[in-house]
Amino acid sequence: MIVDPLTLAAFIPAGLALNLTPGADMMFVLAQGLRGGPRAGMAANFGIAAGCVVHVAIAALGLAALLKAHPAAFEAIRWGGVGYLLWLAWNNLRAGPVRPGTAAAMPLPRIFRDALVVNLLNPKVALFILAFLPQFVDPAGPVLAQFVVLGLVFNLGGLLVNGAVALTAAGLGARLARSDGLSRGLGRVSGAILAALALRLAVMERG
Repeated sequence: MIVDPLTLAAFIPAGLALNLTPGADMMFVLAQGLRGGPRAGMAANFGIAAGCVVHVAIAALGLAALLKAHPAAFEAIRWGGVGYLLWLAWNNLRAGPVRPGTAAAMPLPRIFRDALVVNLLNPKVALFILAFLPQFVDPAGPVLAQFVVLGLVFNLGGLLVNGAVALTAAGLGARLARSDGLSRGLGRVSGAILAALALRLAVMERG
């Protein structure tokens, strides 16, 4: 096998534990599920997963190490992410009452794109993958192939966890949306979550 079964047995629970830790990706999926319903939440989930695939490829090819070595590049990506999240937050705040699942909901390809961009503009994801995955890679084996397998397994865990978050948030959002006052509040909540993510990204240490 490309990855030793014992190594994989240790990696899976470790990866799931990290996937279960609330972070920017989970909060973004939560916001979309609350505002747009299950399809919107799952579109965000798949967009985040697509971004993680790119980050795994970047780490496997060694590009994340270059990002870590060049603070200016890190800062440019980070502040791009802050700006994008604030723009999304503003759009949510001015969009009006939320009716999850209605025809007026944001197009799913746009939600997927937003999730993908949010994930790609968080340089911490690339650095985290670069720090986490090599702990389970055997340097005597095919390093690139091991990175790919471990990255896909980690990503699958993220899909499952964030998918559950999306569906749970969608159910809550659908109940709240039955009230006009609460439906307007949902837009504010999702906007506030995105603004909080922007603040988190702005103040985080490079590490």
